[in-house]
Amino acid sequence: MRIYRNFSLTLLMLALAGTLLAQTQKASGYKVTRRVTLGGEGGWDYLTLDSEAHRLYVARTTRVMVIDVDSGKEVGEIPNTNGVHGVALLHKLGRGVTTNGKDDSATLFDLKTLAAIATVKTGGKPDGILFDKFSGLVITFNGKSNDSTLIDPEKAVVAGSVALPGRPETAVSDGKGKVFVNLEDKNLIAVIDIATRKVVTTWPLTGCEEPTGLALDSANRRLFSGCHNGVLFVVDADSGRIVQKLAIGNGVDATKYDKKAGLIFTSNGEGNISVIQQEGPDKYTSFANVATQKGAKTMALNADKHVVYSVANAAGEDGKPGAFELIVLEK
Repeated sequence: MRIYRNFSLTLLMLALAGTLLAQTQKASGYKVTRRVTLGGEGGWDYLTLDSEAHRLYVARTTRVMVIDVDSGKEVGEIPNTNGVHGVALLHKLGRGVTTNGKDDSATLFDLKTLAAIATVKTGGKPDGILFDKFSGLVITFNGKSNDSTLIDPEKAVVAGSVALPGRPETAVSDGKGKVFVNLEDKNLIAVIDIATRKVVTTWPLTGCEEPTGLALDSANRRLFSGCHNGVLFVVDADSGRIVQKLAIGNGVDATKYDKKAGLIFTSNGEGNISVIQQEGPDKYTSFANVATQKGAKTMALNADKHVVYSVANAAGEDGKPGAFELIVLEK
């Protein structure tokens, strides 16, 4: 019993310390300004914002909901995307691409009509996805086969693959031939050279558990990797040097960077968004977390208007019909 009381006292002291820390942190000015009920069944994963068309693509298990962010209304959907995780947008081609985790495939669709154009086979359980402007390829990151599939989006064919030394999550491109990807099960960042289609190095994230969300400050060459155990790593994108570690909420799944405001955002499944100020390439300061909703683990950022979008189930139960909502944060 004594051990239990001491353990309980320790937990209480930690909770009080966390409360005092939150009280001493300045507010970022961001707050929830709008909640819109979207409804519908199914879980959710990545959010992708098309700021030009004012559309938000929301992955919903078997389909992608397409939401007009101004009205908050659903304007269409992309069906038959079994186990969908993410969406990449290619405005010059007028196409988008989804990752269908349960079908080991990617669906190419028309951005205007949302009609499917083609389906391409990928590696096992594709999850993260990005369009690499440097190579003109869409890249899927496959969590079961530990590799990436390179897709030619114009021809709708596989153009190659890259073997990875771990399970990939979110990735970013520097637009110069390098792609960085979090390896969730290894607590590493892998660096891919697109020209050679090989991993050229990996960087350890010591103290990070399950790195997921990843963002890049291309001007200052800084990566922002969010870890499930409540830590954000700032990493030099040239050397892999750990620049700084900052406390964030637990259960992060997305990390975004607003270069105009110099802000980093992480959306945390425990029910908040962490906001961090970039004071310089090597100096970062945390603001107090902004409360959202438990389960609001993913997000999208409109960096021009400094608006953050997240989604969650208002009832607190993943997939309960009718309670799914869009959460909008602004200053």
